[in-house]
Amino acid sequence: MQQLFQESYRVPLPVIHLLPQKHRRVLAGHPWIYSNEISMIAETKALPRGAMAAFYAHDKHYLGVGSFNPHCLIAGRLFTPHLVEDIGEDWLAERIGAALALRTQIVSEPYYRLIHAEADGLPGLIVDRFDDVLCVQLNTAGMENLWPSLEAALRRIVKPRSLILRNDSFAREIEGLPRETKMIGEDINAPVDVRENGLTYFADLRGGQKTGWFFDQRDNHALVARYAKNADSVLDLYTHAGGFALAAAKAGAKKVIGVDSSEPALELAKKAAAHNRLAQECDFVRADVFEDLERRIAAKEKHQIVIADPPAFVKSRKDIASGKRGYRKLAKMAASVTKEGGYLFIASCSHNMELSAFIECVAAGLNDAKRTGKILHTRFAAPDHPVHPHLPESAYLKGLFLLIE
Repeated sequence: MQQLFQESYRVPLPVIHLLPQKHRRVLAGHPWIYSNEISMIAETKALPRGAMAAFYAHDKHYLGVGSFNPHCLIAGRLFTPHLVEDIGEDWLAERIGAALALRTQIVSEPYYRLIHAEADGLPGLIVDRFDDVLCVQLNTAGMENLWPSLEAALRRIVKPRSLILRNDSFAREIEGLPRETKMIGEDINAPVDVRENGLTYFADLRGGQKTGWFFDQRDNHALVARYAKNADSVLDLYTHAGGFALAAAKAGAKKVIGVDSSEPALELAKKAAAHNRLAQECDFVRADVFEDLERRIAAKEKHQIVIADPPAFVKSRKDIASGKRGYRKLAKMAASVTKEGGYLFIASCSHNMELSAFIECVAAGLNDAKRTGKILHTRFAAPDHPVHPHLPESAYLKGLFLLIE
């Protein structure tokens, strides 16, 4: 099998063997191989970051082709369990084409997450589509090395006028890669349109958070809007560029307040409110959310709907304890400004915060606020963010929509 593989590949690949009994997770479908599962002989340690390699079990059973970084805990990332001629432009174009076909079924307009890393069979790659502009994150050394072929494949399948490389994630530091932002093609020096659920928003692809917009909350924006018709007041905490706020206002909420600490994000929210003729219903406030909530609690404010969609409180496992305290405190304070019979939507985008633990934090926060409630909806990311069935980390977003009593 090893010789057959070497002959089938245009350029013979280095071969990496796993230690005895360390191949079972991979055979079961897991796409990651950890450094302590690999036989780190001198030749293996000397391989460059992101090299493509053929992975084999200790007994010479072929496992697949993937990228390898000898300097990372997640050392191997499998692209395919099959024998392939080359992981090059044609192969990448086939994967991108399959992802595009799926998104075309899921979303009616060309604004979505086009590539969601391992779930789309392209480890370490994120591509968000804003019509004819693509915002790309190459989060692994393997994807960094494939960029020339990947760019050609994206141009062939999607035909963008511009690509923005948002290579500024912390994941790149772990991979030993520089953090940078780069424009390719027509220069984008202004916010781009985002069309979603009948609204037009604006995203800063150069300097906004992540890739500039959170497509993962698309369906949750629509959920909140369903309950916002004729609501007397809606409080959107961590509003960013106004995703939940404008959805509620469009649905008929009489007054919507969006709170965020980022002035650039709030300017985008205000621009979107004006564009959609919702400025009269919307008020955007620059403030630290916890400080803002303290003032509202002291003033005994109550709102029909409260949304709390914070940035990740748990960035790694060492943050779990402090993150739990953060979510509990946020739930307590958000529930305190929610009317009896009103609704609270609270979310976590921390993949290390499991759903059961998140529910416990929210329940404890409600108890601290001396409130009770019912979970009406348990929510996840929109389906253009598919979940790899063997990779719980890809199911990072979870949200609870509660009736507060």
